[in-house]
Amino acid sequence: MDTKKDIATIDDIRLLVDTFYGNVRKDPLIGPIFNGVIGNRWPEHLEKMYRFWQTVLFDEHTYFGSPFTPHAQLPVDRQHFDTWLGLWHGTIDQFFIGERAAEAKWRGEKMAGMFLTKIEYYQSRSSTPLL
Repeated sequence: MDTKKDIATIDDIRLLVDTFYGNVRKDPLIGPIFNGVIGNRWPEHLEKMYRFWQTVLFDEHTYFGSPFTPHAQLPVDRQHFDTWLGLWHGTIDQFFIGERAAEAKWRGEKMAGMFLTKIEYYQSRSSTPLL
């Protein structure tokens, strides 16, 4: 029996974010990058991600900041973003189905594409974004 439901509550977001980043941390390609940058600040990072996705999916403005800036200098390329998206989609599919689940996938794809484009731009010019 399929017990999946749509993303509807902050607890759903916590389940999604906690499971997703648990998978990220174990991934051989992107795990070392995330673990290296975040270090022992995982609880703080997860709280920020709860607020980010609450803002994006529920239109409840609890996240304030610039999501791209912390990622601008990361040593990543398309393979890293493809891995990130595979884990994101897989985690959503593991627990959820519905309109918000589809939106979370779409938003993740758009964000990954935009981040990759901007990172490649700055890498090709040996420059950094304005903070």
